[in-house]
Amino acid sequence: MATQQKATNPWLIAPVVAIAAFMEVLDLSIANVALLHIAGSLSATQDEATWVLTSYTVTNAIALPISGWLSNVIGRKRFFMLCIIGFTITSLACGLAPSLGMLIVFRTLQGITGGGLQPSSQAILSDAFPPAKRGMAFALYGIAVVFAPAIGPTLGGWITDHFSWRWVFLINLPVGLILLPLVQALVKDPEHMVEARKARKGQKNRVDYIGFGLLVVGLGALQIVLDRGQQDDWWSSTFILSLAFIAVVGLIAFLVWEWYDKEPIVDVHLFRDRNFAVSNLFMMALGFVLLASTAVLPLYVQELMGYTATQAGLVLTPGGLAIIALMPLVGRLVTKVQTRYLIGFGFLVSGIGVYTMTGFSLQADYNTIMLARLLQASALGFLFIPINTAAYDSLPMEKSSNASAIINLARNIGGSIGISLSTTLLARRTQFHQDRLAENMSPYNPAYQDSVHQIGQATGGGELAANGQLYHQLVEQASMLGYLDVFKCMAILFLCMVPLIFLIRRGISGTGGGAGAH
Repeated sequence: MATQQKATNPWLIAPVVAIAAFMEVLDLSIANVALLHIAGSLSATQDEATWVLTSYTVTNAIALPISGWLSNVIGRKRFFMLCIIGFTITSLACGLAPSLGMLIVFRTLQGITGGGLQPSSQAILSDAFPPAKRGMAFALYGIAVVFAPAIGPTLGGWITDHFSWRWVFLINLPVGLILLPLVQALVKDPEHMVEARKARKGQKNRVDYIGFGLLVVGLGALQIVLDRGQQDDWWSSTFILSLAFIAVVGLIAFLVWEWYDKEPIVDVHLFRDRNFAVSNLFMMALGFVLLASTAVLPLYVQELMGYTATQAGLVLTPGGLAIIALMPLVGRLVTKVQTRYLIGFGFLVSGIGVYTMTGFSLQADYNTIMLARLLQASALGFLFIPINTAAYDSLPMEKSSNASAIINLARNIGGSIGISLSTTLLARRTQFHQDRLAENMSPYNPAYQDSVHQIGQATGGGELAANGQLYHQLVEQASMLGYLDVFKCMAILFLCMVPLIFLIRRGISGTGGGAGAH
């Protein structure tokens, strides 16, 4: 079996490539809390500043699926190092940007160069470790990409409050400078990639321009729809409606073209493998709930409970620490327990954790909220590693770069859909509950009139002040019910995944099978 250079201990490689992935995933969420500061500093509106986020997610999504093809063409190590160099330079440029326009341009380039870090890191880990130990490799990678979104908003808020929003980007500079020599010294391309490049030497590399063009149009339009949909009021916006049509047509055309193309830029034939196809569905669901809950829960405690940004971060932090603690345990379990049972346990327990959040109220204390998040987050460790292990279980090693590109894209798109739909659902359900509750605030309702009278007497502010106070309570209650509906939908999604685990072929991943037969 072809592996990384035998003289190099894979446990030296693992933390280096995991840190690279962590750095890139962190930038998906760390800038969110700094948007107001960026807008104020660069004389822009908050709506204009949101393009700092959208530009990154759009180009990141486009770069992810083609990273496997680029790794095969120019060499995985060389591509990985180019991504680190590009990501570091563009992070420096973002930190020094003199205007919002320049910042958006640099964030676009940062998304392009950073898009290859996640799949390359995972592919390097997959090839560095033998199948029997691959679970532990994915455990370390999982800590990076699952913990990063959870810690991102807290870290970004702390940096912005104590230093400047520019340091949200500048912190990548020393990390990149440290990683480069370590990657150069430790990482080697596996023999199958070296042999494949030798076989192609002297041949002209064919570039699938049509496939690439369809991918850029389809994924780019989809990501803009997801990022801007709620702000532009979805289908009432001609801009969003047009982009949604372009996304659907572009992505369907891309899939058809890639399926029949002899040298596709994205190997969609990998979906013929049932384990891989189902694992991508599970990874999308994981990305959906992970990022949606990470976005919605801090909003809930800050908007309704009066928490500061730091206190909101402390609600999420114990769950992130639980993920770190449990990942190595799950990494060992995947060699002893069928992956589908571990996945089922993860979906069930995490779904129950989210469902407990539907019992929150305006009087919920810190421990109640934190423990619910702890239960939900701790079970995520039982999802990330087994899902990845099942995905790679029966794929040949030479497909690892393409596989990691696709499965990382699935998680990112799931996360984008999760954030977009959860914020939309929150706004719509809050309005629904507000309309329903307002029906009872009628001068013809004796109970309402009695409440107005009692509040007016207690506060001495009269009927007008009492009406204002009751309306404020109505808005709070409506918002609370809206959040509970969002939590309920996330719980249902996870619980619906549980019976689907039996679509994964029976067997213990990592102890044999296709992944080991090279």
